[in-house]
Amino acid sequence: MNEFRWPVRIYYENTDAGGVVYHAEYLKFYERARTEWLRSLGLEQPVLRSQEGVVFVVRGIQLKYVQPARFNELLEVSSRLLELGRSRLVFEQKLLRGAELLNQATVEVACVADTTFKPKALPVPIRQRLEKVLA
Repeated sequence: MNEFRWPVRIYYENTDAGGVVYHAEYLKFYERARTEWLRSLGLEQPVLRSQEGVVFVVRGIQLKYVQPARFNELLEVSSRLLELGRSRLVFEQKLLRGAELLNQATVEVACVADTTFKPKALPVPIRQRLEKVLA
């Protein structure tokens, strides 16, 4: 399972006055897809925080807008883990209309301690699950 797909419906609230998805909304779509990807691996973020003392935070993101997404479309976000470091994950995410690429992102996520927000090594059980899906 090196690629995870999550459906996204474009609602009026996601668009500008012209019915085109507002640029910041893509970040929300990608965040939801990463959360659902973790959930599909049996990794619930509140549990990671309470049991392992870690949270995931976005450290950097690079977006490329290719085609506009529009009101009422049913699209898919694909998420793929590209790199797995000591406390760092890099994802490739895409918003797709069928096979057509609308938007693409590279997202760097850091694993940090939940109290200090300083980088913390991925706990072994989490790392083991992530290694299985590394692209």
